[in-house]
Amino acid sequence: MKIGVIGSGGREHAILRALWRSPDCEKLYAIPGNGGMSEAETVPGLKASDLDGIVKFSREKELDYVVVSPDEPLVLGLVDRLMEAGIPAFGPSRSAALLEGSKVFAKEFMKRHGIPSADYRVFSELSEAEKYIEDCELPIVIKADGLALGKGVIIAKSREEARIGLWSIMGEKKFGHSGDRVVVEEYLEGPEVSVLSFTDGERIVPMLSSMDHKRALDGDLGPNTGGMGVIAPNPCYTEEIAGECMERILLPTIRGMKEEGRIFRGCLYFGLMLSGKGPKVIEYNCRFGDPEAQAVLPLLRSDLLPILLSCTRGELSEELVRWKAGHSCCVILASDGYPGAFESGYEITGTKLCREVYMAGVERKEGRLFSSGGRVLGVVGTGESLPAAIESAYRDVEKVYFKNMRYRRDIGARALRLMGGEDGI
Repeated sequence: MKIGVIGSGGREHAILRALWRSPDCEKLYAIPGNGGMSEAETVPGLKASDLDGIVKFSREKELDYVVVSPDEPLVLGLVDRLMEAGIPAFGPSRSAALLEGSKVFAKEFMKRHGIPSADYRVFSELSEAEKYIEDCELPIVIKADGLALGKGVIIAKSREEARIGLWSIMGEKKFGHSGDRVVVEEYLEGPEVSVLSFTDGERIVPMLSSMDHKRALDGDLGPNTGGMGVIAPNPCYTEEIAGECMERILLPTIRGMKEEGRIFRGCLYFGLMLSGKGPKVIEYNCRFGDPEAQAVLPLLRSDLLPILLSCTRGELSEELVRWKAGHSCCVILASDGYPGAFESGYEITGTKLCREVYMAGVERKEGRLFSSGGRVLGVVGTGESLPAAIESAYRDVEKVYFKNMRYRRDIGARALRLMGGEDGI
């Protein structure tokens, strides 16, 4: 099969590598891809948001299947456009992708179907939102309604922080029309868990759970990022909790979407909080997480391609999805300054000495790799135990170098504490 994968980050590189291992995969295209994706032919002139261009390219190359990975083309309806053109595609339809495309829709959907989540209010006027935060209980969480590159969530611990956050979203329009409405919700406390899942709209098969590390600096300090590292599986997500989440959250979500005529086929990501009152949904994403995919997919024993095809065809079964025993750890190497201003364009060395590396903000010039983004690449280690996986990842991190390289040195430390293990690496 000739397969296209839409996107250019580390998540897409992990998907490409998993597909590359499939005996049924004849040729891979990364659209647009990046300079480090050696498994595929990249298409740098074609943006992931160019729906017409992607449909045209897919026809010209006679692609048999297209995996749509990023949120923007999913919310814009790329899967619908491809299917209308007779090209099978992995990912939810435009109407189903609204589960991520609108925080307001997601909150109201959960309320309609009794899915546990934080209490909330919706505001479309800045003045009304400002009035509400003067008397509400702190801290609070403020979320832009639409897509915001993973940066549209503000945890405000003071009224001043809440005012500044509201103004940036609704006043300054930092995220454009995505900030026309905001969700203001109660602050939940407890361990966070990421659960990616395969679904064909009728059945849902969870992947291994994971624990993301969103803050930029060690000790969970600094600003929020797209993710600086992840471990899998998450030690907080016990078999008992997983069973509860399946009955109260995962299945009701899939059934609710079907009832509303929005059948969800693809990868559905559940961001969960294990609060004192039980598991609650923090967010839905309608695609693989980044960097969760980089930690979870290396532990997949099964061939990924038949799983994706079964979701598209409505034929998913648990028997298709098998996992390796063990643990994984992904450490993101970023450009210093990320998620703020940063310098790039520096040569990257040492990646060939590592066992598992996924490229993200990378470009190739004259056969050499250079940094070109905030999150540059992810180094993955696996092992029979979590400490072994962490040690493996950091051993390979030490082999990589580019100027202004920065990474967290405590990925997995929180999980080790929860397991009663050592904090250090």
